[in-house]
Amino acid sequence: MVANLKKGLILSLLILLVGCFSMSTFDQYVYTQTTSLKVDALNVMDRATTDYASQADVVADLQSKLQKIYEYERNRPKNEISLQLWNTLLASDRNLLGGFLQRWKTETKLHATFISEEKKLVGRAFDEIAGLESGKIKASQISLSK
Repeated sequence: MVANLKKGLILSLLILLVGCFSMSTFDQYVYTQTTSLKVDALNVMDRATTDYASQADVVADLQSKLQKIYEYERNRPKNEISLQLWNTLLASDRNLLGGFLQRWKTETKLHATFISEEKKLVGRAFDEIAGLESGKIKASQISLSK
């Protein structure tokens, strides 16, 4: 009877502990994809000195990859903060990646100095997302014995 009560108490505490996290746990896939997409995005941005139409397939491929990670992130529980960062990065009316790609499409070519400055901002935004993910508690770190 006491052993069952003890097991029940431990299980209840574990459920309570896990339920109290306001953020999803660390996800290696998200971290890997985020850092990989940063490199891809910055490389695509370098191409903006050329005509957008000649790079439309490369841009479409990048946008497809971004949509995939966004959908993955959108469907993770307790992931609102990460999703807000992705929304900001991808918004076409903002001065980050989404806005950059929209401006490139509208203006057809962009100046190298502008691209260089925008890459700094976009790179930092990706770093914020990756940093948030890497700072999350890993599932293997959840323990009652401390």
